[in-house]
Amino acid sequence: MEVVRYTYRLRPGATATSALLAEWGRCRFLWNEAVHQQKVGAKPTFVSLSKMLTEARARNAWLRAGSQVAQQQTLRTYAAALRHSFTVPGRGRPTVKTRKRSLPSMEYTLRGFTIAGRRLRVAGGITMPVVWSRDLPSPPTSVRVYQDSLGHWYASFVARREAAAAPEASEAIGVDWGVKTTATTTDARFDLPYLGHRKRCAAELARAQRKMARRRRPKGHTHSNGYRRAKHAAAKLHKKASRQNTHDSRQWAKRVVDHHQVIAVEDFKPTFLTRSTMARKAADAAIGAAKRELIQQGTRAGRKVVLVPPAYTTMTCSSCAARAKQRIGLNVRIFECAACGFTACRDLNAARTILATVERDRAGTDDVRHVTTSLRNAGSNAVRAGNPLDSTVGKR
Repeated sequence: MEVVRYTYRLRPGATATSALLAEWGRCRFLWNEAVHQQKVGAKPTFVSLSKMLTEARARNAWLRAGSQVAQQQTLRTYAAALRHSFTVPGRGRPTVKTRKRSLPSMEYTLRGFTIAGRRLRVAGGITMPVVWSRDLPSPPTSVRVYQDSLGHWYASFVARREAAAAPEASEAIGVDWGVKTTATTTDARFDLPYLGHRKRCAAELARAQRKMARRRRPKGHTHSNGYRRAKHAAAKLHKKASRQNTHDSRQWAKRVVDHHQVIAVEDFKPTFLTRSTMARKAADAAIGAAKRELIQQGTRAGRKVVLVPPAYTTMTCSSCAARAKQRIGLNVRIFECAACGFTACRDLNAARTILATVERDRAGTDDVRHVTTSLRNAGSNAVRAGNPLDSTVGKR
């Protein structure tokens, strides 16, 4: 059995929408109060936050009007996020959720929701029709009700289902991330090319953004309906490109996972690209989405997913393990080894080096013998390997 999420579209009316937004306002208040306690020097845990919730509900009638289940789950999520930030190096602390920038999201456990007549009813008497695009595999144990950037409401149910057996596979593959080609692998059949979904809708997006600029009113004035329509059109284009990237990443990750038992993935952090001249194309490549889907599907299928630090992978020869003395510029697309004369595409050479690092660490009977570096953005079962060393990367 495996735990999975099933997401469905909700069709709340005006009354239900108002009730959901009011509930989100109460949950957001509690989240921000917990952030304040952490900033003044306290170390809030779920136990201390639960006591704070009990006292706050006793003092404030407007807080008692909301669902205690949703409020408790908000504080539980905050406590988990704070604990995660202390255990994961480089992970930031939870921040304040503002009314204009944060999207509504509430969690409900079993005692906070019911499904009757193909409608979802959450605590507080809020009833909403659900667009049941498919049946749930089992009765859900919890649900998350949230709103996206387009204003659409969704219900994400947590349920259990029988785990599908992964196809038999014995091969290994190395994955190197890039911008010109999103994912370069040691097997060219499994490369993920740059698809350019946002690039194709750039002209239409520019027109929508120009409409927004023309119809924007001065600060302090209510926006017009024309501005809201233009903003909604721009958001739809962003959402369309994001969904296309997610769909393509899932299809590609499934092909890779179905055919390989060992997957060596470059532990690339694409956030720094947002401050470079490649920010737009890097965002369109959606490296983060592809990496996340590959790690999640690989660990779910029982494959061995190893995250390799990207340091020196481009400078190391995948044939003789010699390392270049100087950094190779981004404009140099062909790797040439001065020691053995090996020549290959720089991304392909990096992918081969990443795979060689993992194969070196697989030499013993203990399958998990890797140097632990940063745990940031790692999958729940993904293993981390050490940097490729000049004298230890084996020939391939």
